[in-house]
Amino acid sequence: MRSVAAIPRSVAAKTKAATQVAALPYRVTPEGAVEILLITSRRTHRWIVPKGWTMEGLSAASAAAREAFEEAGVSGEIASEPLGVFHYLKEKHGTAIPCRVSLFPLKVARQHRAWPERDARDVKWLPAEEAAALVGEPELRRLILKFGVSKR
Repeated sequence: MRSVAAIPRSVAAKTKAATQVAALPYRVTPEGAVEILLITSRRTHRWIVPKGWTMEGLSAASAAAREAFEEAGVSGEIASEPLGVFHYLKEKHGTAIPCRVSLFPLKVARQHRAWPERDARDVKWLPAEEAAALVGEPELRRLILKFGVSKR
């Protein structure tokens, strides 16, 4: 496989991609605004949503909820169906792996004080429009904006 720099992100959407799941942690403020919880990636510190591989014995939604707890320290009510999908290139040992990610909204009921990756990531609540502006994947940006509008 070629290096990450050699494969444009748009190629990930057109090739056979590995399957991942992600949570879109959100809350609605008393004023009715939708806020999204973003986390930083461990290696590059880019703003992303909690995501990972599917897990044997768990539904895709349950695996996304588990990633949200492990990476962001949040739990709540996960949607049974994804909001949509986005594509990105995962770099692993200098190799680009095209990934197709199903994104599940997670209405946050609890933000835990301790969680497995607390010391490895930053977390930040942001209005949906600001969260969308910070993520690098155009398809994820569109899904966040669409979700923010639908919850108003």
